[in-house]
This record gives sequence, structure tokens and C-alpha cells, in this order.
Amino acid sequence: MLRLTKHHGLGNDFLVALAELNPDLIPDPDVARAVCDRRRGVGADGLILALEPSEPEHDACMVLLNADGSEAEISGNGIRCLGQALLRHSGRSEGDLLIETSGGVRHLRTVRGEADGEVWIQVDMGAATCGPELGPVSLEYPATRRATRDIGNPHLVLLVDAPSLVDLEVDGPLLEAEYSDGMTVHFIRALGPDQIELRVWERGAGVTEACGSGATVAAAVAGEWGLVGDHVRVAMPGGEAVVDISGDTLLLTGPASFVAEVIVP
Repeated sequence: MLRLTKHHGLGNDFLVALAELNPDLIPDPDVARAVCDRRRGVGADGLILALEPSEPEHDACMVLLNADGSEAEISGNGIRCLGQALLRHSGRSEGDLLIETSGGVRHLRTVRGEADGEVWIQVDMGAATCGPELGPVSLEYPATRRATRDIGNPHLVLLVDAPSLVDLEVDGPLLEAEYSDGMTVHFIRALGPDQIELRVWERGAGVTEACGSGATVAAAVAGEWGLVGDHVRVAMPGGEAVVDISGDTLLLTGPASFVAEVIVP
């Protein structure tokens, strides 16, 4: 039996399994594909396992399996959902958390809200570094500017005239396919001096309503291009997140919403 909770961050939804409630919990791609299936399972963009951390001062070790069973290094929305699950389990709605990821330890801080409903959490996402070399399809794509970045997972950011007109299910996989490790692909435009619009094709999940790590990278790249200032609102189909890009690391702030407790036989 698997005991899960379901959460979403701006429509980017996840199932969370805590090791404390699930003895002998291990990452299993078949289980992830089964429970994330939207017709024959529970339905989610990914399955998050909260395993025992390597250090006693840390709260959990995060392992994220995408809906297709592949492993993701980090998710800005997913880690907020995990943070909410940990807070709920401990009977808290506020406080700090330290979560281990394959990209390093991430510090979470609650901003406002209730863990049993919607709680806003700020995540120190670390720094965005240079990503893979741009491929020919990316270079030829009709975008004004383009860049790749890595924030634990790889992202391609394309500045286009109208993200809403992009056929994500065609252009997303076409662009991702030229990168051997896959790629989350973002189509952005500036809406003002402190806001960008973003639509996403997410590696391992396809079209999603929001992407936290992508919002972080897109805001940082938009700042490098001189499109926005240091405090960036990122508008996505699922809602808006806020990214602060002025420091040595990037801060992502957004909601995590509790949906349900789930028991899978």
C-alpha cells in the first residue's frame, strides 16, 4: 500500500510519498508511470519521494520521477509541494526546511498561508549556469533571442513575439529532441519592466501549466537580456510566480496547494 498526498503549484501537480509513512520506499519508474497516469492512475506531472536525508539537520532527500518515469534533478513547483507535505505531516504551517536534491541542498521558507490549504513558499533555487551548446534547430527557430541554462536541470529559453501562438506539442518535442539529455523548453515575452509571460514544454511531462525551475531560469535570462529588473513576476497559464534575481542565488516564491490524501493499494 502506498500513502500519498496530492498537491499542485500553479497547476503543475505532484504526488508526494513520505518515507515515514511508506516503509521501504524506493524510486520505481513503473510505479511513477502508473500513479501519474491521468486515466488509469491518480494523475500527476510527477511523483516525489521524500527519503531519509543524509544529514540530521536536513528535513528530507527529494527524488522526483516525472510522469514518464524519468528522473528530474529539481522542480521549483515540486519542491514547494514537498515542502507543504512535510509541513502538513509535522502539523505546521510555517517555518524553514532544508531539502536535499541532486543539485544540492535547497532552503525553503514559508511566506504565508496554511499547509492544509494554500501556502506560499520561497525557495533558494541556487544559481543558473551555462547550459548545453545551442543546437541547429534552436538556432534556426524563429525567436528574437535564445539561451540555454542549467539550474540542476537543463532549460532552453526562447524570446518570441507571442508565446500563446506557439504549438507546444509540436515545437516543444522538436526542440527538445536535439539535446541528448532532453530539455525543458520555454517560450517567453516581456509584458513590462517587471513581468514576463512564459509557456513551457517540460522534459518528462510535456505541456504543463507552470514550471518553477523554468520560471526561475526564464526570469534570470530576461534580466540578462535587459528586459526586466531584479524582481520579476512570471505569468504562466496556471498563475503567477515571483523570482528575485538580484543576489548570488535565485529566489522563487509561489504557492503550493494541498489537494487530497490518496491511498494506492
